[in-house]
Amino acid sequence: MRFIIIYITLCLVSLNLNAELKKPNILIVPEEVVKIQLSALQNNNIPYEDAGIEQTWEFAHPSNRVFTGPLERFKSMMYSPSYSIMLDHETHEIIKVKLEANTAYFFIELTDKQGDLFGFEWILKKVNNVGIYKDCWMTTSVSQPIPIAKST
Repeated sequence: MRFIIIYITLCLVSLNLNAELKKPNILIVPEEVVKIQLSALQNNNIPYEDAGIEQTWEFAHPSNRVFTGPLERFKSMMYSPSYSIMLDHETHEIIKVKLEANTAYFFIELTDKQGDLFGFEWILKKVNNVGIYKDCWMTTSVSQPIPIAKST
């Protein structure tokens, strides 16, 4: 009996953890999308392994998903040398570059686990009636990292 209770509890907790992912919606502004993604990547394995990558995937624009998906392929990309520096990074700063009616441009300064500073160009577009998405801001591209400074 005790085993069954523990098993049911673990199943319910697992279902609840997956339900915590934020979903794109009309109320989330571009800067908040970037903040959600970067905060998730900063704490990638909280509350479960690769939760940050999964959260980031939730805000990947449908056109971006064509090239980076499915999710397992996206996870592999995030563990590549170019993007793994985002996982469990120390700090990030979001700098708004330009906001247009349907496109938003940001520059991200990110300090990785080793204390090295990198820059990323982060571009979002508004999704208009694509599948389940209507007037939501989602990420279309993130550049390769641009080294800014090495820790000493």
